[in-house]
Amino acid sequence: MSPARYEVRVAGLLSEDVAADFTEFTVRDAPAETVMYGEIVDDAHLHGVLARLQALGLQVTSLRAVPD
Repeated sequence: MSPARYEVRVAGLLSEDVAADFTEFTVRDAPAETVMYGEIVDDAHLHGVLARLQALGLQVTSLRAVPD
């Protein structure tokens, strides 16, 4: 997997503290969800991000690669 830019959508709004924990992403509130944009460098990084979200009890509603 080569580095790619991703959009991750999470149900609900993240607190400032939780959003600050994802420094590799630009975090934006959207109605009823949070949208995070950032570069994922490899499979291990992707699985790490998903594990962090799961550990925080957050529900990922969408994950997709987006053009730069």
